[in-house]
Formats: sequence, structure tokens, C-alpha cells
Amino acid sequence: MKLSEQKKALACAVKAARAVGKLMRQNLRLSKKVNLATAHDIKLELDVRSQKLIEKMLFASFPKVAVLGEEGVSGNQEAEQRWVVDPIDGTVNFTYEIPHACVSIALQVKDAKTGEYQTVVGVVYDPFCDELWTAIRGQPARLNGTIIRVSQRKSLGEAIVSIGFAKSSSNLERTLPYFNKLVRKVRKVRLMGAAALALTYVASGRFDAYVEQGIHLWDIAAGGLIVECAGGEFWHEPIPGDYAYRIVASNGLLRKKLQSF
Repeated sequence: MKLSEQKKALACAVKAARAVGKLMRQNLRLSKKVNLATAHDIKLELDVRSQKLIEKMLFASFPKVAVLGEEGVSGNQEAEQRWVVDPIDGTVNFTYEIPHACVSIALQVKDAKTGEYQTVVGVVYDPFCDELWTAIRGQPARLNGTIIRVSQRKSLGEAIVSIGFAKSSSNLERTLPYFNKLVRKVRKVRLMGAAALALTYVASGRFDAYVEQGIHLWDIAAGGLIVECAGGEFWHEPIPGDYAYRIVASNGLLRKKLQSF
């Protein structure tokens, strides 16, 4: 995919992210229609509406590119290119009127030899702080147009590490003992509730790492690229489940230490 096409895709994704961000700002303090509520998650009507808006805007410029989203799929899922979309990452925060949620849009291209997809464009937009992270593979990551870099902290004792708790019982059983060890080794642990923002905070040097035992592709595709383009490391390993992974995103200096206990 040519750089000119990637830049066009980036501009399209930014426009779509900002459009949904506007919806999020307008609806933060309003009552919300809940489509599904479970013990650990909430799905809103606005999630679906937001993804449909994103799809409409993306298809207008890229009609042959498929969409893989948290709220469903559109187009040919075997296509050479696909958008990976989380229309509202941090839905529980958003539902509870906590202004820490974002829009995440990535573009992936299939490798002709391996058949695996690689993220080439990433956009994460926090409408409440008006912070826009962008990246094109091979180029610097940016926050509101300014180049960003990961931190240079090497010691866990100086690090702030974000951690996410997956919803399944098996993942909780793995994560809770790890958390109990982690909290004793690092300066601070943060549980923020929006994976894409945790990744962009690593890319920006605000966090030194982000760890989660079970997370979906649409939560991490854009943010993972942004971390890499900011000079960090985005380690991810598939686990059982639809597009599910365990991840360690870091400044590139801490992963082995974080995986040693």
C-alpha cells in the first residue's frame, strides 16, 4: 500500500473518529440506552450507532475495504485490507459519565505470503481531552500533530504500569495473582478502563507499560501501532477466543522484567 494511500486512509479515519467523538461529548451527561448489560460489561445503543457512522464514512472513501469492529463486521473479511474499529473504547466509563473513553480506528493490510494482517495506520481520539494520536507504519507517532516518544525508564521501581482485568473467570484467576506481585514491584499501578488510551499513554511516555491477559484486536490494533511508532514495543500473543490476545506494551525496556514473575 503506497504512502499516499496510507495518508488518505489516515485522514479518513481521523475525520470519522472526530465525528464519533462529537457524539460522545454530546451524550456523556445524557441517559443512555443499554442494549446489553452483564456482570462486567455494558453495550450501548450508541456503540452500534457510532460504528455505523464510522462505517459509512470509511466506505465512502474506501468501498472495497472490509470492517472488523466490536459491534460487528461489514464487507469481505478475507479482503486484502480491513479497518479494525472500536467505536467507543471504555464504554463502562462512558456509561457512568467518566470522561475517559475514546474512538479507535486502525487499517490493516494482509501479507501476501503469510496471510496475516499488519496494522499500517492507527488513530485513537479522546474527545474529552481533545487528544488525537495518529501513526503510519514507518513514520513517527504523533499527538495532536507533535511527535511523541515512549519513556526511557528502565527500573520497575520507577515505572507506572497500567493493567487491565479481563472479564472471564479464568483470566481473572491469572491476573489477580500477577497484580498482587506487580503492585509491590512498581511505583504505581493504574486501572483506567480504556485499552486504547492505555496504549497511547505508553506511547506518550505517561505510562511505562500496559499489561492485559485477555483483550480483543479492536481494542489494541491502532494503539499498538502508535506504541511501536513512538519507539516502544508491542508484544502480543493470540489466545483462545475471537481475535483475542494477551499483551505487554512497553517502552521496550521493561517487558522481560514484567514477564519474569
